[in-house]
Amino acid sequence: MEIKINNQLKSFSNCSLTVQQLLDLEIPEKQKGIAVAISNKVIPKADWDKITISENDDVLIIKATQGG
Repeated sequence: MEIKINNQLKSFSNCSLTVQQLLDLEIPEKQKGIAVAISNKVIPKADWDKITISENDDVLIIKATQGG
């Protein structure tokens, strides 16, 4: 399965991934302070285990930063 993550095309052998499974693969160490959108639609954290990513989806993962 190929999906675009933050404008980079990536391939996965698994044909069915939830948002949470994708995050576990991509950023296993720090998952606090992030937001996820699929095709410009924000996915609530409560739905990360329920929403399945499809072939050619455009996923955006945003990490919060501190500063001022």
